[in-house]
Amino acid sequence: MPIATKSDLINISSEKKTEELAKKISKKLKLGHVVYFKGEMGVGKTTFIRYIINNFQKENKIQLTEVTSPTFNLLNEYKIKEIKINHYDLFRIKSLDEIHNLGLFDDISNSITLIEWPQKVKPKPKNLIELNFKYGNDYKKRIIQIKGLNL
Repeated sequence: MPIATKSDLINISSEKKTEELAKKISKKLKLGHVVYFKGEMGVGKTTFIRYIINNFQKENKIQLTEVTSPTFNLLNEYKIKEIKINHYDLFRIKSLDEIHNLGLFDDISNSITLIEWPQKVKPKPKNLIELNFKYGNDYKKRIIQIKGLNL
């Protein structure tokens, strides 16, 4: 697995590569980090988040839970011992007012915040890591670009 720098593109076309990279990233995440997951529908954002959350659960010897996209309820919370992970999906959000009403960044110092579809969030928070997911030449090839985190 290549080491990622700010502008590297990493191939995550296979499930195994996706899981390995998510595991590496989960080991770097700390309380206060905010991670943006950008990319088209179906490109693998929620799958990647599932691997991150499940890795935290494995590391803390907690039973793995199902991790689904919170498209309809906007937020899924995971408590893993002293770690709280907030998983947001902002796909249905229409305005900045709705984002402010969610309180996305009210208590980020005590949690790890994972946000799908963050394009409407302004301004960008501190401790931001951006994961940009893209399709390659066809829909079987997936690529990720990491900004704000060196592995």
